[in-house]
Amino acid sequence: MELRHLRYFVAVAEESHITRAAERLGLQQPPLSQQMKALERELGVQLLRRRPRGVELTAAGRSFLADARAVLAQAEHAVAGARRTARGEQGQICIGFTSSAPFHPLVPRLIRTFREAFPGVAATLEEGGTLELVDGVQRETVDVAVVRTPVEAEGLVVHPLLAEPMVVALPRAHALAAGGASASLPLKALAGETFILYRRRSGPGLYDAIIGACRAAGFSPVVGQEVPRIVSTLNLVAAGLGLSLVPESLARMQMDGVVYRRLKGRAMPTAPLLLVARRGDPSATVRQFLSLARKTAEGPAP
Repeated sequence: MELRHLRYFVAVAEESHITRAAERLGLQQPPLSQQMKALERELGVQLLRRRPRGVELTAAGRSFLADARAVLAQAEHAVAGARRTARGEQGQICIGFTSSAPFHPLVPRLIRTFREAFPGVAATLEEGGTLELVDGVQRETVDVAVVRTPVEAEGLVVHPLLAEPMVVALPRAHALAAGGASASLPLKALAGETFILYRRRSGPGLYDAIIGACRAAGFSPVVGQEVPRIVSTLNLVAAGLGLSLVPESLARMQMDGVVYRRLKGRAMPTAPLLLVARRGDPSATVRQFLSLARKTAEGPAP
């Protein structure tokens, strides 16, 4: 028995006439009659009672009609679902991000836009460190990850989204904090200060960028503390243990005892925002997310 046999039977039952059903189906009447008789033989029951002016359903036929309609509806649902999944409109995706990434408005805007565009996709979010997230993408427990540090790993591809300036986070009572929020500092003014940096082994990109910029400004920074999360540096700055360079978007996080100042001069360090995914990932949902991420990054800020 095939789905077409169920469609034939439903048409005959609804028309109560084989000739009219044949016209509806685009078939000839004799082959359709033969198909109905073959269906009855296969089931071993009489489904239709032949009358001079058409056909009527037997009790068995009425029961079979209800189930035939349900099977056809379920088949249509399955086909539609498969097509939505193939288009990336249905399924699931795990989006990873480092602790500082959501502070940039691009990240929440991207996730919000994706959920609005693809309401049939179940999106789960996972926060972690760069190396942890990269490992998750490789092991396929995470589908895509927004990170701050450039990575090179087998089987992965990195999509640059943007690069934002870095600012100085200072204890409020620090001498360099004078001048108000609009004040800016040359990087060389930080020479001799104690730096609190994002731990290099957690992601060397930002660490190396800061060290390199300081050396280009004529000094080697004094590193007092290294922390596993960029956001954690602010807690130590608030405690007066030193200063830090953080992505500009972190200045949105107002913390008691911390002030932010812009940097001025040439070759200032920047904090990239990168999207990591598996190379050639077959998931249409992931491809849709990557495409939307690129469009969102290229589009104007709201």
